[in-house]
Amino acid sequence: MNVGINVNNNILTWAIARAGFDVLTFTEKHPRVKKWLEGEKEPTVKQLEEFSRKVYLPFGYLFLQEPPQEKLPIPFFRSNGNQAEKVSVNVYDTILLLQQRQDWLKEYLFENDFKKLSFVGRYNGKFDVRVIVDDIRKVLDLKEGWASNFHKWEDALRYLVEIIEDKGIITIFNGVVENSTRRKIPVDECRGFVLVDEIAPFMFINNSDYKSAQMFTIVHELAHIWTGNSAGFDFRKLQPADDPIEKLCDQVAAEFLVPERAFNEAWNKNPNVKLISIHFKVSEIVIARRALDTRKWSKKDFLKFYEEYRNREFIKKEKQGSGGDFYATTKKRLSITFASHINQAVKTGQLLYRDAYKLTSLKGDTFENFFTKHL
Repeated sequence: MNVGINVNNNILTWAIARAGFDVLTFTEKHPRVKKWLEGEKEPTVKQLEEFSRKVYLPFGYLFLQEPPQEKLPIPFFRSNGNQAEKVSVNVYDTILLLQQRQDWLKEYLFENDFKKLSFVGRYNGKFDVRVIVDDIRKVLDLKEGWASNFHKWEDALRYLVEIIEDKGIITIFNGVVENSTRRKIPVDECRGFVLVDEIAPFMFINNSDYKSAQMFTIVHELAHIWTGNSAGFDFRKLQPADDPIEKLCDQVAAEFLVPERAFNEAWNKNPNVKLISIHFKVSEIVIARRALDTRKWSKKDFLKFYEEYRNREFIKKEKQGSGGDFYATTKKRLSITFASHINQAVKTGQLLYRDAYKLTSLKGDTFENFFTKHL
């Protein structure tokens, strides 16, 4: 016999709203929940388990008397304001997931005598853009015009990520929570975030974003690591929040990708965004941002170009479709470096399979196939 359980209505309505659903719409779609809220029926354990999955909430939370205070573990900045107090549950859960992975990796690296990364926080409290840019280039062993060696900017992006990972920075590309395609992370909600740590820094880049914008996000996050500040941001229309560190990281990214002196020379010869983007091996949107930074364009000019560019990229993305190889996508969602540490820890008995499944969001044959055939 299924026995009903008395659950606080405040918890039920909070759980629905927390997941981003309108309570009225949700209860119309799920009449059973409406009966719980109106006191006509009490849910069974099985029904509550199903409900918790629908609202992305740990099952135990449903038995609390009051909703818990869920605080963002890192500052999160909005381009049209200052620091946000709340983000969507999908962004929140992704931050917590990567924190769990980071906690495990920190302990694993420490136990295996990995050294701290000397560049993390090296410029905490310092605001000299060119000095920071020069040091990032030095650590990554990249000269000022490094990207010109590549035929396309996409190749330069891939190479940059390889170099960053080689230096011990875990670089995650994902546009959903774990592997759930139902739980998307909108770009306007979160373009990326960075969890700074001396031994295991993690960078998250929203893979739903235009590839052309991801390069800027990556270097922006590198600047956060060099200045020692964890943060998340939406970076709407590629504009930083009104915060000193956000503005600094934005300036570092711009100078790293398109040095002002070289940009001025190229612009004076021919102020053509497309041609200059080919020269620097960055996307047109980065060049447009540089034109804004150096006051060659007004903000109105830039925003007009941004909208036109976004429309072009959207059409291109629609034509490409949403297909892809699961295991190739998994490499980006986990990071090759993180996956390699997991693999080694399992092989040496330092990590149980059940814990490896949890840390990678992979199970059984999928886990085996990935680590034996695709890593």
